[in-house]
Amino acid sequence: MPKNLARDTLRRAIRIALLGAPMSAAVAGPAPDQQPLPTVVVTGSLDQQSAITQAPTLTPLDAVQPTSVISQQFIENNMPLSSNYDDVIKIAPSVSTVSPNGPGLMENQVLSIRGFQDGQYNVTFDGIPWGDSNDFTHHTTSYFMDHDLGNLSVDRGPGTAATIGNATFGGTIAINSKGAAADTTLTPYVSAGSFNTQIIGAQFDTGAIARYNGAAGFIDAESLSSDGYLTNMGQDRKNLFAKFGVPVNDDTVLTFVGMFNQVHQFVGLGATAAQISQYGPNYGLNRDPNSQAYFGYNRDLINTDFEYIGLASNLGGGWSLDNKVYTYAYYHNGNNGEDPNGEQPNGTTYSPADVPGQVLINNYRSWGDTLKVKDALSFGDLSAGVWFDRQHNQRLLQEVDFTLGGAFNPAGGGVNGVDRQLTQSLTTLQPFVQFDWKALPGLTLSPGVRYDHFERSVDAQVNVKSAYAQSYTETFASTLPSFLAHYDIAKDWAAYAQVAKGFLAPNENFFNYSKTNPTAISASSTNISPQESWNYQLGTSWQTKALSLSADVYFIDFNNLIGSTTQGGNVLFFNQGGVIYKGVEVEGTALLGAGFSLYANATYNSAKDKGSDLQNPGQWVANAPKDTAALGLIYNRSGWYGSLLDKYVGSRYGDVGEQQPLSAYSTLDGALGYTFGADAPMGLRKAKVSLAFANLLDSTKVYALAGYTAALGTPLYWTIPGRSVFASVEIPL
Repeated sequence: MPKNLARDTLRRAIRIALLGAPMSAAVAGPAPDQQPLPTVVVTGSLDQQSAITQAPTLTPLDAVQPTSVISQQFIENNMPLSSNYDDVIKIAPSVSTVSPNGPGLMENQVLSIRGFQDGQYNVTFDGIPWGDSNDFTHHTTSYFMDHDLGNLSVDRGPGTAATIGNATFGGTIAINSKGAAADTTLTPYVSAGSFNTQIIGAQFDTGAIARYNGAAGFIDAESLSSDGYLTNMGQDRKNLFAKFGVPVNDDTVLTFVGMFNQVHQFVGLGATAAQISQYGPNYGLNRDPNSQAYFGYNRDLINTDFEYIGLASNLGGGWSLDNKVYTYAYYHNGNNGEDPNGEQPNGTTYSPADVPGQVLINNYRSWGDTLKVKDALSFGDLSAGVWFDRQHNQRLLQEVDFTLGGAFNPAGGGVNGVDRQLTQSLTTLQPFVQFDWKALPGLTLSPGVRYDHFERSVDAQVNVKSAYAQSYTETFASTLPSFLAHYDIAKDWAAYAQVAKGFLAPNENFFNYSKTNPTAISASSTNISPQESWNYQLGTSWQTKALSLSADVYFIDFNNLIGSTTQGGNVLFFNQGGVIYKGVEVEGTALLGAGFSLYANATYNSAKDKGSDLQNPGQWVANAPKDTAALGLIYNRSGWYGSLLDKYVGSRYGDVGEQQPLSAYSTLDGALGYTFGADAPMGLRKAKVSLAFANLLDSTKVYALAGYTAALGTPLYWTIPGRSVFASVEIPL
């Protein structure tokens, strides 16, 4: 790539990273001979009369796997301010998710993509993978809030060799932070709505600062309080987010991002069918201090932070560099009643009438670096890089007496009242190399390979499953090849094909479970093989002003799926064997005219184990819907915005062995808002008022199995939160 083109590309990247980009940059991606952007967000002036800009989900023309991008415009116009990323991606094809306590008001319990569950796919923030070291899952309420989001994408596949993360084979939810405003602005905002939900916040944008080469940034602070849909399960949340970009010169930009989040919430474990029948679908916790379900005994205090320093630079001669040094942390102190659903009677070391419970600590911090270098050659791009992450985790769970203010209860279970006490570290190293060869005009062939090295060290006084003192180190590694072909059939039509290997090491819960004799413990402490997959995908995307349309087919051969089941209150992990995932996915938006657009998506999904023979055919894996669909109408014209969008999720099973069948459900959501123009009276210019409606038809069906009671193994369920409405006002000053 010529030097002046590389420099122009970097300047474009700087502008996008700091101030946002037009929609075309987000959905069409860079031209084949341009450097990929380190951060893509969607802000600024948009053509309202376009199927591309109105699409709730859109597959970019440069996509190399099934991908649905959700724009910042869609998020701002449709989502309540309390929302988290799981609420945003609900509309996407093959996604199944419901927030059980109302939008953003409780950690998501079941988020499925093609039947892959949390812990089997990545979540990244500005390209940085994050999550728990013990099981690779994610805390949806503990990091980024709706007001600070740019675009999101749901990548339904393992990606290329350059796609980093601990669970790439299940796909990636890629969250991007938004850009700063071009002008110096103070924007206070408020929101109020159902479940006594209130939000107050303010964002300050510096605008472009000429004396610092056009540096820009913003600071956003907000506070949320809500009683929640479920009884006595309120949440208080405070969040501070800051982002600043500083161009060092024409060839280099530094980006600084910092986030602090605090959540204080009351959390239940789900409700039995009898409790739902007696108390209603919104039963959560109670206010009886003599009960293990007393809300004061079931609460969390969680503090988190996330910071990174990014460097994007043109090194000359066609070479470029993109690097982020980061750290994030999760500090969780919580407690819960021994059996909040009432099957285990009271009683502790001190009195048969005292209320037993547990207190827990789960604290961790990760440090890491993502590095990517690229050489833009005349016949293609050579990329290489490495991701390194080191996470240190401290975990404690012990029995207490709540009647005595949390006094230690040595007779409560575990080892003299301690259920687990350990520290662990997780080290991940993933170097990669990929070549994007321009084989023919419009045709790019991309072979690549990533090496995944994964090491877990545990030092336990009381280990999670065995209850013995154990120290061990486990190492897993795999070489992950990938190959993709991308062809620009026309300027508005593209197609791709992909084959890639996926890999996921066993999570910490699987270690040592089968060990019943402490003298038999050795360095090789798990007999469960790593999960591996081969993914095959074909897809196409078409984008014009009148119509955006995409479709794909996929086939995933998954070996060594680790499943779990609960018997008598004990969770048993096992190798479920091979699973075949396959399906068809279609999404599209049509511009109808007069400000109206029609959106739809539909998927057929199959996720079944391979079975043992003809008499024992494959069974569905848990939480894998047989199909999903969405249909809706959008209006956007003259400052007005409105939408009605219905999401359907097909039947599925809540547990392995096709147990706990769950019926299909749908939720109809809507939005209505008005944004004042630049010619409005002073004080109202660019101000926005909006309403967001969730579950307009007030369906309160059971949508997920929450687990089982500890004493008798009675099933627990989550229900869809009832109808809700949230109003918000935002006034730039």
